[in-house]
Order: sequence, then C-alpha cells, then structure tokens
Amino acid sequence: MIPFELARPRSLEEAIGLLDPEDPDIRPVGGGTAVMLMMKAGVLRPTRLVSLRDIEPAYSQVRIGGNGELRIGGLTRLATLEHSPLVKEGWPMLSRTLRTLSNVRVRNVATIGGNLGHADPHMDLPPVLTSLGARVTLSGPQGERTVPMEQLCTGYYETVLARNELISEVIVPPQAGRPAAYMKVTTRAAHDWPALGVAVVLDMQGPRIRNASVIVGAATDKPTRLTKTEALLRDALPDEITLRRAGEEGAQELDIVGDPHGSASYKKQLLRVYLGRAVRSALAATAGKPAGHHGTHAS
Repeated sequence: MIPFELARPRSLEEAIGLLDPEDPDIRPVGGGTAVMLMMKAGVLRPTRLVSLRDIEPAYSQVRIGGNGELRIGGLTRLATLEHSPLVKEGWPMLSRTLRTLSNVRVRNVATIGGNLGHADPHMDLPPVLTSLGARVTLSGPQGERTVPMEQLCTGYYETVLARNELISEVIVPPQAGRPAAYMKVTTRAAHDWPALGVAVVLDMQGPRIRNASVIVGAATDKPTRLTKTEALLRDALPDEITLRRAGEEGAQELDIVGDPHGSASYKKQLLRVYLGRAVRSALAATAGKPAGHHGTHAS
C-alpha cells in the first residue's frame, strides 16, 4: 500500500480546510468502511485521508427539531441511529430499515454522512430517506447549503457534493403516522446487498391513497422516483387490481440495469411483485398487523 498522510482535525471547519476541491486523492473518512474496501481493491490510492472521528460531538447527535423533524448529525453512527428511541418512536420505517443494513460490525463504525456520500446505488438508506422527504445539509468553505435527498445522488458513486464539502446534517420530516414500508429483496442473507429495494410512504384519506411516494433502489444508477406509478396510486383504493397495475406500471416506467445481484428482467419481475407488497406491508404495519417477508426484509 502506498504511504499517505492521515490528518485528524478537531473541528468541522478544520476538516473542510484540509480537503481540496481539485484533488480526488484527498478523501474524508468517517467510519472508513467504504474507503478501506476501495483501497484494498486498488481503486483508491489516497495521498491524504482526513479522519472525522475527533470532530465536535454536536455532529454525532440525534435530536428533534423545532418543527418536529428528525435532525441527524452527519457523523452519527448507523448503530446509534438504529437504537435511538426517538427514531423508533417517530420514524419506525427508518428504524426497521437499519436493522438489516449491512451487518452489525459495519453499523457500529459507519456514519450516516459517509453512507450517503458514498452513493452506492445498492444502499438502503437513500431510497428510504428520499421517500420520507429528507434533506441533506452540506458544509463547505463558503458555508452551508441544503439539498433534497432526492437530488444528492447523481449517478454511480456520484453526488452533488464538492470534494471540499461534507454532509453535516440529515433532516427528516415527521413520518407522522403515515403508512410506510421498505421492501428489501435479497438473494442471500437479509443484511446482504439488495437485488431490489422499494420504499413506499402513503398519505391516506379514509380507505383511499391520497398521495404516494414510491422510490426504487438497486435497479438503476441512483434511487429513482416512480412518478407514473405515484400518479396511478393517487386517489385510488389499494385493492388487488390497483396494486397489480401499479407493479406493471413501475416495471414499464423504470429502465432497469442488471448487476451481479440480478438481471434486468429478474429485477423487473421483482418490481412487478414487490411494489404491491410494499404498499400492503405499509398499510398492515400501520394497522398493527404482521407483514409477511417471503424471503425479503420489510421495513
């Protein structure tokens, strides 16, 4: 391994100052899980790693904001978020998703900022946070800017983050009792990378779906909103015919990409089946009924 400098700043401002907008070989490191794998594979040969472990503890906190939103410091470890009573009570979809996100060893060291900034299209959190309407605060030399989670990822391992910006906070609006579910379809263990992930958040008006947020992960180069499927579900009753049509619409709407976890045609068939299951799972969870798994993880 080629020698590199390891910097350990004590503040977020100092860390940002150690990054270089023009140099891709200078990287920030939160938990370091992704960076270490990239270095072992020879994909990344850094000249400087900027460790974020000694940054002010304010950036590792989970709290409720003035408008009832969940405010997650960018350096919060995934395990901290998983076990947070605030998250379990107010954002059960997020809490359930974290239980099978990678494995417990990774969750104990990985940070939410690092997880989102890595922008692997197979990640579980981006589709879930997008469906919940989350926003991400990016901090750089010129101060802070906030972008919708939906706009953070721009392609395979690509984001709108400049090389001298860090994710300092993630803001999640109240779930507020809205039915929500994440169906993670894996071919092996529940914590494995998904062959397909479907996140659904519903606004109900009596028995009808007033509005639906439907985001698919692990099928394209970034989490993708199914706008035509959302339109089909709007003001509809969630009966079998509607959900079957929604699954077909989603499969037609999305230009799916195959990968080692499944071919494009396999993922398309999964979407036909699991989109409806995600809606049913969301409604069942809100009604307090157990939802079936069928070889998947439903959150």
